Amino acid sequence: MKRFLSTLTMASVAAVTIFVGNNAVCAPDEQPLDPVRSTVDRGSETPAQDASQKEAKGTATVKVNVDNEGIILKGYDAVAYFKQGKPVKGNPAIQTSYQGAKYLFASSTNKADFDKNPARYVPRYGAFCSYGVANGVLADVDGSDAFTIYKGKLYLCGNEGALKDFKTDIDSNIEKADTNWRQLTGP
Repeated sequence: MKRFLSTLTMASVAAVTIFVGNNAVCAPDEQPLDPVRSTVDRGSETPAQDASQKEAKGTATVKVNVDNEGIILKGYDAVAYFKQGKPVKGNPAIQTSYQGAKYLFASSTNKADFDKNPARYVPRYGAFCSYGVANGVLADVDGSDAFTIYKGKLYLCGNEGALKDFKTDIDSNIEKADTNWRQLTGP
């Protein structure tokens, strides 16, 4: 926790660096995010997608944590977190795009479920570390195992320590993260 608070203090001073992807808060052993590939305002690729996004969310741009190929969740199947209760690597041959991010799936059934109701499966806070967002920071996730499903929503954290801290007072952390998310991704 001391390491987190120290990093958070430094993060406050270097807000511009954090905004472009410093992941020290939730995943201290990783390299900082590449600002071009991981902390990106992802608009839709075509006018048709743009129109459908505006209808679905009232906005055409959503900030998401993706790799250099535009893949979210480090390639893990978003639906599997719910159905199997664990991360399952997706197959690049089975994918869909939503809000500018590519989602990979382990099966065509999971893809079909996602396509029917993507809002049910998308990770909160654009797949950034939920505990980081609760503390005002956009931070990467260290892998796939630090997650929880709470009240039907998928929350990812940078590592097991961040997940433990996030779950300690989850309702309060979600409330803070919701407020911070609007500020971190505002106009």
